[in-house]
Amino acid sequence: MSTKPTLTIHTGERGAELGDLFGIFFEDLNHAADGGLYAELVQNRSFEFDPIDHPSYHALMAWEKIERGDGKTEITIEEINPLNARNPHYVAIEIISDGEGVGLMNHGFNSGIAVKQGDNYLFSVYARRDASLDEPIMVTIEGTDGKIHGEATIMVNSIEWTKYEAVITANATDTRSRLVLVTKGQGKLYLDMVSLFPEKTFLGRKGGLRSDIAALLADLKPKFMRFPGGCLVHDGSLNPDHRNSMYRWKNTIGPIEQRPARRNNWNYNQTLGLGYFEYFLFCEDIGAKPIPILPGGYDPHHNRIVPIDELLPWIQDALDLIEFANGDSSTKWGAIRTELGHPEPFGLEYVGIGNEEVGEPFFERYPYFHRAIKEKYPNIKVINSAGPFAAGTEYERGWNSAREHQSDLVDEHYYSSPEWFLANVHRYDSFNAEDPKVFLGEYASWGNTYYNALAEAAFMTGLEKNAHAVGLACYAPLLCNVDYINWKPDLIWFNNHEIYCTPNYYVQKLFMHHQGDQLLRVEANGFEQKEVGNKKPINGALALETDRCSFRYWDMLLVNSDTGEVNMLNGGLPGKLSDTEEDRLNGTSIQTLDLGETDWENYTLTLKTQRVSGLKGFKLKFGQSDETNLMTWEFGGWQNQDSLISSSVNGRGSVLTQSIFNVENDKEYTLKLEISGRQIRAWINGELFHDTEDKVPVIEPLYYSASCDHSTGDTIIKVVNVKDSSVNAQIMLADLNNANLSVQIFEMSGHSLEDENTFESPEHVSPKQKEFFTEDSSFEYEFPKHSITVFRVK
Repeated sequence: MSTKPTLTIHTGERGAELGDLFGIFFEDLNHAADGGLYAELVQNRSFEFDPIDHPSYHALMAWEKIERGDGKTEITIEEINPLNARNPHYVAIEIISDGEGVGLMNHGFNSGIAVKQGDNYLFSVYARRDASLDEPIMVTIEGTDGKIHGEATIMVNSIEWTKYEAVITANATDTRSRLVLVTKGQGKLYLDMVSLFPEKTFLGRKGGLRSDIAALLADLKPKFMRFPGGCLVHDGSLNPDHRNSMYRWKNTIGPIEQRPARRNNWNYNQTLGLGYFEYFLFCEDIGAKPIPILPGGYDPHHNRIVPIDELLPWIQDALDLIEFANGDSSTKWGAIRTELGHPEPFGLEYVGIGNEEVGEPFFERYPYFHRAIKEKYPNIKVINSAGPFAAGTEYERGWNSAREHQSDLVDEHYYSSPEWFLANVHRYDSFNAEDPKVFLGEYASWGNTYYNALAEAAFMTGLEKNAHAVGLACYAPLLCNVDYINWKPDLIWFNNHEIYCTPNYYVQKLFMHHQGDQLLRVEANGFEQKEVGNKKPINGALALETDRCSFRYWDMLLVNSDTGEVNMLNGGLPGKLSDTEEDRLNGTSIQTLDLGETDWENYTLTLKTQRVSGLKGFKLKFGQSDETNLMTWEFGGWQNQDSLISSSVNGRGSVLTQSIFNVENDKEYTLKLEISGRQIRAWINGELFHDTEDKVPVIEPLYYSASCDHSTGDTIIKVVNVKDSSVNAQIMLADLNNANLSVQIFEMSGHSLEDENTFESPEHVSPKQKEFFTEDSSFEYEFPKHSITVFRVK
C-alpha cells in the first residue's frame, strides 16, 4: 500500500529565531550610485573626473563646448581659486566672442538626461564671473535636435563663488536630453558643482534617490542593508586625503560640495553624493537595519598595510562611526549627525570590519578593532571576514580568527554555478550554534535566468532551516546600469529611464516578505528517493594555459592509481608556453599546451615547472569534456596571489577551494594533482594545498522550510520543486486548533529554465497570487515542475 507524500508542519514545535535573516547589499559598482540610485542627472558635475578613475577619463568628460552663432569660447579647467580645497577643479568659460551664446553642454548618463513632461527639475550651480555681471545665463534642457524641453535664467552677479538655483519644468518627455548653459558678454564665467535633480525623488528628499530604483528596494522589505561594499571599501591608499584612498566614511558626510571625489575601484569616478548619512537615512526609510563595512587597515589588492602602531586612527574611525549613528547630541559625532538634520539616533546594531579579506596582515589587525569596539560598545555585533570563497585556507583562517576573538558573525562570500548551490543546500547543517553566526554577505549563482532563481530558492530554504547557524544573508550585486556593466548577474537592471527586476529579485522578495520569525519543524514522509546527479569521474582532456607569462615544463607524467600504468605527457618531451607582450607583438605567442585525454577514473598527474617571465601563473585544465565543462587548477591566480581549484558547468564556474600562493620567477616547482572519483587533492613542492570534492547535485523531491509570523500568527511554508515533473503532496498542519483556514499562495511556475525578464517584458517571470479556504488542517497540492511556492496560512 503506497503512502501519499506528506509534509507535516508541526506548528507547535518551534525552533531557531530567524531574526534579521534576509536583507540587501549595496555597492557602487555597475554605476549603482552615480547614474543609478543617486538621482543626480549631471555626470561629472564638479569637473573632477581624472585618469586615476579610468585611463579614458579627463576633467571635461561628459561635457561639450557650445558656440552658437558667431560665438567663440575657450574652455579650460582651473584650480587657482577653487570653491573648496577638497574639490580643486572648476571650469572657466572664456568669452572670446559671444555671438548667440557660448557655454557648455552636459550629456548625462546612458543616452542622456531623461525628463518627463510636466515634471520639475531642480538646477543648481556654484558660479562667479569677472565681468558682465548683468548678463544672464540661460539654462536649458534640450533634445539632440536642439528643441528646448525646459529653461530657466540665472544672474551670476558676483565675483565670488555663490550658489544659484532654479526650477525647470519639462514640456516634453525625452530620454536623450542634454543640459545646456550659455551666456553672453565678456570676460570669464567660472562654474562648479553643476547639478540637476528630479524634484520627484524617493520620499521627496531634495537631492535624494531615484524614486523607481529606491521603491523596488523598499518593496523587498529587507531586514538589513550592507553598505558601501564590497571591494571598494579596502582597495586604495592608506591616506584618507588621497584621491584614490580607501573608502573613509568621514569623507562622505557634510555638504556635498565639500565631499572629495574618489576613485572607485570598479574603474570609474565616485562623487560620494550618496554617503554614509544618506545610507543611514535610506535604511531608516525602508525599515532596514544598517550594516556598514569599514576597512581594517589592509589593502590586499595592492598589499598596502597600516603598521600596527599606526592603527589607532582607523580604530577611532570605527568608534566614531558608532557614535555618529547612535550617540546623542551631547557627543561629538552625535552632534554632527544632529546638525545634518537627524537628532534621533539611527540605532546601529552591526559593524563589519574588512571585506573578503585574505592574508595574515588583516587578521593581525582585526583583534584591535574588535577589542576596542566591544570595550566601548559591548552590544554592537562585530562581523569578521572569511575571504572571497566558500572553502580553503583563507576561509578557515577567517573562521579561526572569528572563533578566537568571539566575533558575532563571519562574512562568507561565494559566486557559483546553480549546480553548486543545489549540491550545497545542506552546507550549514553541521554548523555549530555556539560558533559565530554566518553572515552570507555576498552570494549568487551565475545568471539571471529562471533556473538561477530556482536553484537559489532551493538553497535559501537551507539557509532558513539552519537559522541556528546562519544569521544574515544577502544576494549580490544589487543594481546594474545596463550601459556600465562591471559585474553580472545582478538583482535589478536599469537605464536612465527604465528598470526591470530579475527572476532572482522575485525569489528574494518572496523570502523577505514571508521570512517569518521562528522556524517550525517540518516532517516529510512518503516521497520518492533523492535523485543523484551524474557522478561521472573527473576525466577527459588535459591542458596547460597561461596569460602574458612564459613558463617551461618537464617531467610531465600521468599515473593510473588503479593499475600503475604510466603515460608520459607531451610525448615525454619538455614543453614551453610563452605569451609575453613581445610574443604577441611578434606573432609567436603560445598560450596553450594540449596534454591529451584520459578516461581513467583514478589518476595522478605530476609535472615540474618554472616561470621564466611574467607577473601571474598558469592554469592546469583537467576533466574537460568541452570548452564550458571542465576543472581548473589555477597556479598563481588573481594577481598572482592564489592557488585554487574550480569547476565549470556549462560555462558557470565555482571555486571549490583556495589558498594564498605566489609564483616566483626562476624558481622550480613540483606540482602533483591526484584525482580519485570526484575527490581532488593537489600538492606544491610536496605540501598539500588542496583537498576538496566536486559535488554533484542530489536532487530532492522537494526543498522546503516553514516558519511562524509572531505578529500575525500566520504559518508560512516555502516549497521549491526543481524537478522536471510535478509533485503531488499533502500538506498537514499539526497542532493547529483553528480548522477554518485561509491559504494565500504566492507562486513562480510555468517558465522555461532559460526564461529571463527584460525591459520589454519586465514581469515575464514573477510570482502569481491566489487564495483558497479550507475547513480542514490538511490540504492537497500539486507542486508544478520547476516551481517556487509560498503558502501563508491564516
